[in-house]
Amino acid sequence: MSAARSGNTKPVLHGVKIKTRKRVQSAQAKFEPEAFRDNFLTVINSAKPGDLDDLSIKLDTAGKTLDYKKYAESIFEILITGNISVPGGNIDDETDPSPFNIFSVEDDRQTIKKYVDVFTKLMRRYKYLQRPFEDTLKNILQNINKWTPEQNHKLGVAVGIFVATQLINIGILSVLLKDHLVKKGESLQFVTDVFKSYLADHNIESLGVMLRKTDIENKLLEFFPPNKRDDDCFARHFEAEDMKPLVEYHNRRQLSHRKDKFMDDIQELVQEGQPAKEAAVTLRQQLKDNGMEDIESVQIVWEGLMAGIDWNGREENFNEQVLKVVHQYSPLLEVYCNIPENQPATKAQKTAAAKANLALLNRAQIYFYENAKLTKHFRQLLVVLYNNDVLSADAILYWYQNSAKTIYKKQLEPLIESLQDSDDEESDEE
Repeated sequence: MSAARSGNTKPVLHGVKIKTRKRVQSAQAKFEPEAFRDNFLTVINSAKPGDLDDLSIKLDTAGKTLDYKKYAESIFEILITGNISVPGGNIDDETDPSPFNIFSVEDDRQTIKKYVDVFTKLMRRYKYLQRPFEDTLKNILQNINKWTPEQNHKLGVAVGIFVATQLINIGILSVLLKDHLVKKGESLQFVTDVFKSYLADHNIESLGVMLRKTDIENKLLEFFPPNKRDDDCFARHFEAEDMKPLVEYHNRRQLSHRKDKFMDDIQELVQEGQPAKEAAVTLRQQLKDNGMEDIESVQIVWEGLMAGIDWNGREENFNEQVLKVVHQYSPLLEVYCNIPENQPATKAQKTAAAKANLALLNRAQIYFYENAKLTKHFRQLLVVLYNNDVLSADAILYWYQNSAKTIYKKQLEPLIESLQDSDDEESDEE
């Protein structure tokens, strides 16, 4: 009994072999990419030459015996470049390359697309390969300066198809924003090939969605060499590549960003209580330089003014705040809606001012309609805008007859009658 207590050794099972778990065996196994490469190439070479369906079957079956998870990087290096990489990012050229690889495929998009199908089938069968595939591709893209222009073109076409089939995220292109790749134009040419390949099967709107989601949209000019990062160079490059839809998309997005920036400036102006007259001329010139029409500009100014109001106070004071801001910053609206009497105006300028009047009236009525606490005070807003020479009597009368919502008709009757009487008096004097 005492001997049993004093001994703490575990009993030994003689003649019993303890089996090591498969996961432990795999983790303890030596990492031998060259040996895996040789075995993997044997599988590829066993497929019927040129028969991609047979190759897919062979790769599918080999996954049951070869450790795809451990050697995923080697798999995709072979399938893309023809061999595994060596330190420094170059491809091992001491052994014969795989007969199946993107770099050596015929430079034809339909043929490359069939090669991409092999990747698709492989990753659908072994879903755990998708993440290492993207990681491997990132490493390969960072070394595009080591591949030939022909290899890069075929890889760019393949990447466009990979993106289109959702095997990878287009955000992977951000790895190309390295100075040495951008400076020589290699990054620009690669993303051009990717975009062109994607647009062969999809429209610019779907590409735009992907670019926005990954923030690549805001980095498009960064793919250009530093001395070419402007909208003109962007347009010339992609139009020369027969990609005008991308140029038009870029211009729309740039204009949208400028509009947002301008509205933020107006909002800040209101919040800080800065004087309006000094800013009016500068802001109008800024919008014209950005290619915005008065009809757009006046609506942006209105949105900016409303965004600058503090809406956290008591609701019964909202109307008072709106009228105060509109009165104070009428000069910002006036520059689009009114032409000074002492300034000669062309017919085009008069037409633009009249359209700006109507655009402001329509936008304001929608704003007051959507804010129930303001709806009943709409007439007061028009009085302020009229008295401050923002809106003309003709514009108000025309809008009332053609565009005013029914909900405003009753409350506006006194104002409309007053404007009509004034108009009649002016006619009599003439």
